Amino acid sequence: MPRPDNPSHGAAVVLDSGNGIPATLDSHVQRWKSEILNLSHAIHADPELGGQEIRAVKRVQKVLRKAGFTLDKKQPSEPTAFSARFGTGELVVALCVEYDALPAIGHACGHNVNAASAVGAALALAAMAEQVGITVKVLGTPAEETTGGKVDLIDGGFFDDVSLAMMAHAGATDVVGGSSLAMGMWDVLFEGRPAHAAAAPWEGVNALDGLVIAQTAVALARQQLPAGSIVSLIVTEGGSAVNVIPERARANVEMRAPNVRALGTIQDKVRRCLEGAAHASGCTVQVTPSGNDYAELRQDAFLSEAYRDAMAGKGRTVIWSAEPVASTDMGNVSHIVPSIHPMVGYDVRGAAHHTAEFAAFGASAGADQAVLDAAFGLAAAAGSAAMDPEQRERLLRARP
Repeated sequence: MPRPDNPSHGAAVVLDSGNGIPATLDSHVQRWKSEILNLSHAIHADPELGGQEIRAVKRVQKVLRKAGFTLDKKQPSEPTAFSARFGTGELVVALCVEYDALPAIGHACGHNVNAASAVGAALALAAMAEQVGITVKVLGTPAEETTGGKVDLIDGGFFDDVSLAMMAHAGATDVVGGSSLAMGMWDVLFEGRPAHAAAAPWEGVNALDGLVIAQTAVALARQQLPAGSIVSLIVTEGGSAVNVIPERARANVEMRAPNVRALGTIQDKVRRCLEGAAHASGCTVQVTPSGNDYAELRQDAFLSEAYRDAMAGKGRTVIWSAEPVASTDMGNVSHIVPSIHPMVGYDVRGAAHHTAEFAAFGASAGADQAVLDAAFGLAAAAGSAAMDPEQRERLLRARP
């Protein structure tokens, strides 16, 4: 199958058994197997929403401290984000740890698998840090499902010393090279003036009318949006009583596009629809971003191929695909530092992400094997880059 376009560098140099690094990495994943899988199971059994992952953070940090990691002097302002490291090598490898869940359906995106595999990779790399000249940096990245904690960490400078960033994501199949959709979300408030709906409706300004006009305008605008665009709008408040002209109406708008440039086009068009609807209805409208905008994911070709080759050694067939899959704040990371975000698969009996059925398989034997294999694959990809002089130099130059 075709491989991701990245003409600036060639094929990955696979770590061979002669240097002993793959075997060492694998042995350290197995050494920490109990802690890694216990972490996955504990997070799965105790889901916490974005920004509230207090217990997950404590569990992750406990494992890292046991392995000799220390918390950086500078820590993120978000209460469930953190920065820890091991080693002093010039090449800084960041492992991004996600641990937030979804309301009512828990880890329906498999973030317990994501978290444990990233931690497992960090533990394996720590054992080789001095030998391969790296610093292993673990970043706890909250609220991927909602506000995008990785973007806040970027803004806070926590990727400024990073040479490459990686994590794996739970899925039904093994895939690397894929992209994601750029995404933005808004909370929208229309405000009018209340009145008795029968006695004096002319005295009111109907906020719900403004929202209905906006829905219609957005629906008509879809024909002129860039290819691959998705705009979703739901009404979250439309009035309090049928005999009262609504003075407030609220909505959530979600916009997705193939890239950040197209996302900007969509956002401009949708904002005009909202403002035009307010003008037509006599209302005012307030548009508030709901979290950070997500950029599209760009996966590094060398790291992707090195990961794929390492996973082949585990008996996994990792397919290459450029198709976008949902949206992730790892996309923002990939715009500033070479990154990978492969999907690691296990049997979910056809269940789709963001369903209770998918969540039910998160602590299965297949999920456990996915955690361990992805931990090895990520560590091996980073090790391959660290031991290749050309790639090492490229990654050092790529720092933000």
